[in-house]
Amino acid sequence: MAAYLSAEREDFLVAATPGAGKTTTALAIAAELRRARRLDRVIVVTPTDHLRTQWAQAAGRFALRLDPDLPNSVGPIRDGSHGCVVTYAQVAAAPMLHRARTEARRTLVVLDEIHHAGDGLSWGEAVYEAFSPARRRLALTGTPFRTLPTERIPFVRYEPDPDLGAEDGTLRSVADYSYGYRDGLADGVVRPVIFAAYSGVSRWRTSAGDVVAMGLSEARSRSAESAAWRTALSPRGRWLPHVLAAADHRLTEKRESGFPDAAGMVLAGDQDSARAYAAVLQRTTGHEPLVVVSDDPDASRRIAQFRESRQRWLVAVRMVSEGVDIPRLSVGVYATSARTPLFFAQAVGRFVRRRGPGETATVFLPAVRPLLAMAAELERERNHVLGPPQEPEEGDGAWDDVPEEPTVPSARSPFEALDAQAAFAHVVYAGAAHSGDTPGPGPHQAGSGTGSGPAVGEAGHAPGVAAGSVVSPEEEDFLGLPGLLTPQQTAVLLRQRDDQIRARTTSADPGRNRTGGSGTLTSAEQAAGLRKEIHSLVAQVARRTGQPHARIHAALRREVPGPGSATAGADVLSARRDRLLEMLH
Repeated sequence: MAAYLSAEREDFLVAATPGAGKTTTALAIAAELRRARRLDRVIVVTPTDHLRTQWAQAAGRFALRLDPDLPNSVGPIRDGSHGCVVTYAQVAAAPMLHRARTEARRTLVVLDEIHHAGDGLSWGEAVYEAFSPARRRLALTGTPFRTLPTERIPFVRYEPDPDLGAEDGTLRSVADYSYGYRDGLADGVVRPVIFAAYSGVSRWRTSAGDVVAMGLSEARSRSAESAAWRTALSPRGRWLPHVLAAADHRLTEKRESGFPDAAGMVLAGDQDSARAYAAVLQRTTGHEPLVVVSDDPDASRRIAQFRESRQRWLVAVRMVSEGVDIPRLSVGVYATSARTPLFFAQAVGRFVRRRGPGETATVFLPAVRPLLAMAAELERERNHVLGPPQEPEEGDGAWDDVPEEPTVPSARSPFEALDAQAAFAHVVYAGAAHSGDTPGPGPHQAGSGTGSGPAVGEAGHAPGVAAGSVVSPEEEDFLGLPGLLTPQQTAVLLRQRDDQIRARTTSADPGRNRTGGSGTLTSAEQAAGLRKEIHSLVAQVARRTGQPHARIHAALRREVPGPGSATAGADVLSARRDRLLEMLH
């Protein structure tokens, strides 16, 4: 706030991590400028309708009356208010109307999540046209970068990239004030985030009828990775119930460790997936989740109720991925194929809001290359880069530029998801992976009477506390509660429970047939499908090991005795199929 008031600039960009208090800062600045009679009106622009209400409620704490329900059809800002809250879509629909509102009084425009003004030329041009006459513009973002390098964000300063030199022509956005996730951890205003990565083998049938089995981390092309990833996220398979059960168990630990209202959220890729995931979550855990989708006209009220309730789970799509403030969210499941750094950072931002000492967040995600890379680089500060567009190549980092695909394959999809098995891979924390293969120190047992402090992790800091944090004696006692674990201890715990969770989730859905579908097949149909799968899996094992097909078939019959594939029943074929999957894991 001091930096802003002393800058005396028309445009000021604040780049701060989610949970750092951007809303509070902007409203405090607006209140101070009004008190000093340096402006008459405040207009806030947000990405979603729900955030309009959230901003208006927060403004009330600063004696600012901002109208959250002002449609474009009304025209002038209503009497009795100090301004309004609108969405970027409203501005794009009628930029000249919003320009007239801005010109009518000395106006401060707060552009919340300003990167949305880079969503195509129409939005950027509309924002520039509408708010160029503003006396001041305060831009806020947690992620000042866009997926496409050719979309320039209005009212943001760009300078030559110092790492590349001015002659390269690449420009980088410049924030007037930056406060990153690393800063928030050091100051104790955000929670540490531990990522629990789950791998496993996915099986799908291509449009040509071939069955492919591949581990989530094995893909060498974007198409193969996308198919394996989307198959794992299919609500009909075994990967998702396994991971949801593990996440629910983690949530129970949180609730039993001093945070009784801790909640979890599943982020789905589309509305159909969200509803299907909710059914799997209830069947697997016994807890009915709240489902929030954008088509629900009552979504804002339901989110507000969830924020104040003790309900365990929320299943949502994009509308809860950005800006929504639910501090009790501490466990997440990233069940979407969205792979852009922008969406990932905003999604993780829903879990970093700190309420008390020792609180950590755990986000469960598929062990695919794009997500693991972003999880490892969460603390890296990013700027929006403008450079010449480049064509993506197979196997490089340009996969992030590909739009998200629906999570559940449609009838027109080039493949059919069959099944996927989940297996704990590792946890990622502060850029390092912890597999849990070598158990670290066990969690400190509260009430042991030893008088010792909390367990110390391999990085030399207390469980759930970032390296370099200052821990008070009171916090040491609090951190001693069981269940607040270091990343290594979390990895050990998840690995130990992996087999138990797999057995429980497999038995929780007795109606599911062995081929991974939800329909009912005859024994002959099941056997025919399994023979085709075995043939394809043997070919994949042969490519990986260099052994002849005949030798693999012979070894398979020794390990799973029974008739040859031509006459074996579905039970024997299924066991052989599972053995081949273990070999490919």
